[in-house]
Amino acid sequence: MNKDKYYQTTDIALATIISLSFPLVRITPQSNSKSLFVFERSKELERLIEDYWSGTLKIEPKTYFNQLKQIKTRLYSEK
Repeated sequence: MNKDKYYQTTDIALATIISLSFPLVRITPQSNSKSLFVFERSKELERLIEDYWSGTLKIEPKTYFNQLKQIKTRLYSEK
């Protein structure tokens, strides 16, 4: 997979935030019982990730929680 074209993370909280604005391309199980969440890279995605790590994002809690449930459903249905 071209790492310049895709952003990958094992952080489910970050993946949940990203998936609120960007489509999740795939989930790849890893050998350490974690999964790799893959998104198409863009400048907008990079800005969102920077905002996430700097603590400046404002997300409505119910929106985040509902998206986390969807991510987990997809994660466990693909194993």
